[in-house]
Amino acid sequence: MKKSILITGAAGFIGSHLCDKFIGDGFNVIGIDNFYTGSLNNICHLKNNSCFKFIETDITKPFEINEHIDYILNFACPASPVAYQKDPIFTLNTCFNGVLNALEIAKKNKAIFLQASTSEVYGDPLEHPQKESYWGNVNPCGVRSCYDEGKRVGESLVFDFGRQNNFEVKVIRIFNTYGPRMDRQDGRVVSNFIVQALNNEPITVYGKGDQTRSICYVSDLVSGIDKMLFSAAGFRGPVNLGSDFEITIEDLAKKVIELTGSKSKIVYEKLPSDDPKKRRADLTLARKKLGYEPKISIDEGLKKTIDFFKQS
Repeated sequence: MKKSILITGAAGFIGSHLCDKFIGDGFNVIGIDNFYTGSLNNICHLKNNSCFKFIETDITKPFEINEHIDYILNFACPASPVAYQKDPIFTLNTCFNGVLNALEIAKKNKAIFLQASTSEVYGDPLEHPQKESYWGNVNPCGVRSCYDEGKRVGESLVFDFGRQNNFEVKVIRIFNTYGPRMDRQDGRVVSNFIVQALNNEPITVYGKGDQTRSICYVSDLVSGIDKMLFSAAGFRGPVNLGSDFEITIEDLAKKVIELTGSKSKIVYEKLPSDDPKKRRADLTLARKKLGYEPKISIDEGLKKTIDFFKQS
């Protein structure tokens, strides 16, 4: 008998790739999204797939699933600064009440629950690279705090709910991820640079461009999520997932210009408030516990993503 997976945020960038992954692996997938940032275009190819069922709903409000669920992947949350700062109260509501409502479904079904957290829980880190034992350096009053602190309290909620109700929960911390199905307007660095380069527009780099990120191609992230979901019972995390290849924002902009053959020039603007200066995943735990290893090089991943934006 096929097992069932509930994926919240199913019409989002990462969520839609997870739908494809688990349908391909023989699961029945129930997708939930309210289209706050997700897009119907990301899942329209699954419309007539008998292994996929979609429910349009907002997880910040209590909801019911009228069939048994074996696994829940909670990916419902605006994740780019433009999106989560548009309505910070909604973002916080999603990070707490949304997570709590999804946990209640897991409790009812005795389902394994995996929470998508983020590297943003480390804030503007004073430790580099960032490992899971680092508690972070987050401004609780800043413009990014609705997401940074929201995800931090989400982790606390998941771990406490699992302990209190004695069922399996797992938490991953996702570092910058890119690939096909990114929203052109979501304000993330890779999509911004590619769209600007393809239009031969000035490429906007904030600050001096010497801040760093480790960026991961989406198929590598999906592989890590799969490994974590089916990892040994009792391994709850949190565990970093992403790439540990580190690049400056300025060098990333130059690479995008080179790969697109763009005539764009780089322009520099003021660094946004609380923007992290350094970001690189310490993947020691993921390698040890999950056998996780990102495989897609930055050039290969960017070329695939550029092709997607050219065709979309």
